[in-house]
Amino acid sequence: MRIVRLLTLFLACAVAASVSGCFQPPRGMPDQSTIGFDGHSAVPPDCASLSRPSLLTDAGLRRPSMEWGCATYTNLAAQVANPQDLVNPQRLGPADAAVAASAAHRYETGHVIPLDTGTSRDSK
Repeated sequence: MRIVRLLTLFLACAVAASVSGCFQPPRGMPDQSTIGFDGHSAVPPDCASLSRPSLLTDAGLRRPSMEWGCATYTNLAAQVANPQDLVNPQRLGPADAAVAASAAHRYETGHVIPLDTGTSRDSK
C-alpha cells in the first residue's frame, strides 16, 4: 500500500510539475536562466558566479568551493541549435500517432527506410 501511495504521489507530481513546481532546483542552485542570450547566440555563464562554498571538510580543512553546473551549462550553451529557443521557446506540434505506429511497424517487420545519405551519415 505504501508503494502505491508513493507511486501516486510521484505521478501526481510529474503530471503537475509545471504548475506546482515539484521538480524545481534546490534553493540557491542555478537554473535555466543561467545561460545568457546576446541576440544571436547562447552565452555560457560566468563560472565564478556559480561558485558555492563547500560545507564539507577533510581533516578539519574546508574543501574548495565548487562551481555548480558550470561545465553543464557551458556545454549546453555550445550545443543549442537555435539559441532563440532559450528566450522564446516554440510549442511542440501535435503528435502524429499514425506516423509513429507506422515507423514502429516498419521496424518490427524489418522494412526500415534507409537513411538519406545526402543529409545523414552512417555510423559505420
